[in-house]
Amino acid sequence: MTHSVPSTTYAGLAADDFGVTDHRAPLVLLHGLTFNRTMWRPALAELEAIDPGRRAISLDLPGQGESPDAPPYDLEAIGEHIRAAILEAGLRDPILVGHSASASVAAMYATVYPTSGIILVEGGFLIGPFAAMLQSMEPILRGPGFSAAWARISEQAFRLDEVPTDVRSFVEATSRPRQEIVLGYWQQLFDRTPADLQAWVDAATATVRRSGLQVTSVVGQAPSPEEGAWLSANLPDARTLVWPGSGHFPHLAHPRPFAELLAETGVPALSVPAAIS
Repeated sequence: MTHSVPSTTYAGLAADDFGVTDHRAPLVLLHGLTFNRTMWRPALAELEAIDPGRRAISLDLPGQGESPDAPPYDLEAIGEHIRAAILEAGLRDPILVGHSASASVAAMYATVYPTSGIILVEGGFLIGPFAAMLQSMEPILRGPGFSAAWARISEQAFRLDEVPTDVRSFVEATSRPRQEIVLGYWQQLFDRTPADLQAWVDAATATVRRSGLQVTSVVGQAPSPEEGAWLSANLPDARTLVWPGSGHFPHLAHPRPFAELLAETGVPALSVPAAIS
């Protein structure tokens, strides 16, 4: 599921760099926690076929993939790393694409820096329950039981029983859950109460809503009633695309439709399927 691509480094972050800068908004793609930039390559290979020459960079976030460790790993610090990479790459007002934990990174980036839109892939908006679960497991996660605890968390989150065999194999071969990195990225979830964290998300979302920024959420299963109510109240203009058979990885399970979604951001008139069956 990988392809030969031009790789480089921007502001210390390993990157794949595709296409050329032109009138189309550039794309910046951010992988989820424990993964790396190779997970975007199938969709970006499809993008080259349908939107040739589109400028896109995918980054290995600090401490992951081929990028060096660079604590701290709070959202503000990660946003600064991404901003430096974007500037060094010569990109202006990119579309931010974030998978899983990096959906929050993309959204928070958009509240601080110039952005043309955000695509959130399997990002969760109701963070309180997840934070409460992590806080209850913190002693285990910080001790020798980390690997077993991560296995339980990821089994529930990744939903690999829903995806094709090749996707499952790719995910299992790519995920690299280093304890110090995972805990570093989760530190803010340990430090703040679930209610405070949810208020933080709500406030950031309000900033995005007031900006008029286009928000698209791609998920592998329909939002729960609670999530649906939250979206209606907080992001009423956001578009949610439900692609069954994706598990936690719609961009890997359906690379061609995902590439079409990316292409749509450069050609507004392009039609994108609202659902996949």
